[in-house]
Amino acid sequence: MEYLIYFDVCCLNRPFDDQTQERVHQEAKAVRLIIDRCHSGNWQMLGSEAIDAELDRTPTGARKQQMETWVALAMTTVAIDEQIYSRAAELFELGFKNYDALHIACAEVGNADILLTTDDRMLRLAARLSSVLQVKVENPLRWLREVTNDRRE
Repeated sequence: MEYLIYFDVCCLNRPFDDQTQERVHQEAKAVRLIIDRCHSGNWQMLGSEAIDAELDRTPTGARKQQMETWVALAMTTVAIDEQIYSRAAELFELGFKNYDALHIACAEVGNADILLTTDDRMLRLAARLSSVLQVKVENPLRWLREVTNDRRE
């Protein structure tokens, strides 16, 4: 099955985080594997101006350069317009942080199958508010295990 995947920036950062924690290491491996599948054309990545704007705030260096390379794999990039700003404002009112709200709104408008994040706060809030979201929000490791039928925990 082909998936249209939206990564938030914290998810794209995971491979550069301290890998000494097992959870971080496993999530980083999952992010790389998902990106590899997007690169090989099995799955597709959805980009957005929200991702680009957040990456613009990342300090220059190898990390930023690699994330920009990954984002360039996106088949489509969602442009932020009034509809997205309006939806992001609704999501902000529900408790999502600014960029999280923008990412969700972009993923919804872009018809992503999944929005991947490693942000626990965002994951908890999205799970609680799943009935009002038009995109599933999930941790990359959990989602990868789900779609590949790997039930190890």
